[in-house]
Amino acid sequence: MTKITATVVALFAPVLLVTPAATQESLAQATENSTPIAANFDVTEDPENILLLDLSNGSRVAIRLMPQWAPNHIARIKELTRDGFYDGVIFHRVIDGFMAQTGDPTGTGQGKSTLADIEEEFNMFPHVRGTVSMARAQDEDSANSQFFIVFYPRFALDRNYTNFGRVIDGMEGVDAIARGEPPENPTRILQALSLIHI
Repeated sequence: MTKITATVVALFAPVLLVTPAATQESLAQATENSTPIAANFDVTEDPENILLLDLSNGSRVAIRLMPQWAPNHIARIKELTRDGFYDGVIFHRVIDGFMAQTGDPTGTGQGKSTLADIEEEFNMFPHVRGTVSMARAQDEDSANSQFFIVFYPRFALDRNYTNFGRVIDGMEGVDAIARGEPPENPTRILQALSLIHI
């Protein structure tokens, strides 16, 4: 073992020892059930679970949807995408250093689809840079159509919001989304589509 490796092990060993039992149990269960513990960044694999967002800032963002993490949320996102629901919708709440939120056809933060709200599917997966998670009201089972993309890690959101995917390409386009609540000149989704429909 090199000196650097030994130092890294020594630094992180206490962290591994104090990991909550519930998290260790969840990780073990996910591994046992073959739930992927990370998003696959290869856009050529599993194309039916790649969501593309063409943005008004000229960017295309590829999102890996994770049905193993949140099957009902993925089904909802796919249904709304097929129906063209997200096309033309703005990012109405964009907080620098936090996240960019979209999915409200009214652009006010109060709107949603006409479909019923979804029960929470909170999971063990952390809200890191590029995480795509479902927005909701105070009620845990109030997610509907709005979602947000995280700019920087926000672990306080873990197990409080349903993490259902990860940006796997085009994060620079997410970084370029206009800031504001709402922004003066908001970035919009020109088109949302599944990779298999290109």
